Amino acid sequence: MDETRGSTDSNDRGATWVVVLAGGDGSRLRAITTTASGLAVPKQFCSLRDGPSLLNETLQRAASIADEARICTVVAQQHERWWRRPLRSLPRENVIVQPQNRGTAVGLLLPLVDILDRDPDAHVVVLPSDHHFGEEAVLRQALARAVGVTRETDSKILLLGMAPECADSELGYIVPSRLGAELSPVSQFAEKPSPHEAQALIERGALWNVFVLVARVSALVALLARAAPLLIEKLGEARRYGQAAMTALYARLPSIDFSHDVAHGNESSLAVLRVPPCGWTDLGTPERLQSTLARTPAAVCDLNSTFRGKGRLSLQRQHYEWSAGVAGYATAGSRS
Repeated sequence: MDETRGSTDSNDRGATWVVVLAGGDGSRLRAITTTASGLAVPKQFCSLRDGPSLLNETLQRAASIADEARICTVVAQQHERWWRRPLRSLPRENVIVQPQNRGTAVGLLLPLVDILDRDPDAHVVVLPSDHHFGEEAVLRQALARAVGVTRETDSKILLLGMAPECADSELGYIVPSRLGAELSPVSQFAEKPSPHEAQALIERGALWNVFVLVARVSALVALLARAAPLLIEKLGEARRYGQAAMTALYARLPSIDFSHDVAHGNESSLAVLRVPPCGWTDLGTPERLQSTLARTPAAVCDLNSTFRGKGRLSLQRQHYEWSAGVAGYATAGSRS
């Protein structure tokens, strides 16, 4: 059994749970993930090449940490055509269906409150489902280390940070208090700084925020309660009154982002663990997707050949067709 995993008994208190975030709309990569018929497929339901979808890869990652009884996945109701099949092996109560996407803080809160009810002493690992890691073994070692740290310091919420490869102004940054340390309190958060500001942050030792969290569930819920107390109250009421009440609430909710609206200003509750290079990318832009495809051998992506021919959208093929279309448009424009 992987060292990050706890007891196989799902009734044990203080077990390690995983929350997989799969409710995003994938709007930043929509130019590539839109099919010829005009259907926009969120990137977590696409494959990098012709292998498993990013969601399937994340579920495999989650299974190395916890048993299926302790894996919860947050999805959007309107995406059911894509998530129903890959999530069919999870317990029904572990598939958290949101009426619509209202940001990462809201998406986190629903499964966390549910886990808190079922296992008040639980520790939880939060994994985005639309990211790619080239070196899974390195990531798993970092997750094992993070789980161990949070069990020693229950009050701290631990984020994983990656050493920046460039001053990317589309990503979030975490500035550790102790420069170069593997584990450090957080000094500052910066979301999507300008290129000049990003470079200055890197010179101060900032790490990329990959939005992988590890914490005691009660500590994470307490942090969200401090940042958005009315949200906790309203979600609790809607849960008691059922799906119709939840749908009505979501229609009124603003979008609340964890990094921008919760973590910022609560740095004293957070720590960051520096992760060795593991080929992380959020695949958030055509340029980052192209860079990932260039450094990821096809043989690595295509090991699970059973996924071929299933109608899954391949980001590699879509990127090739999109690039060809952009080049053709540019050439036509230059001749006009």
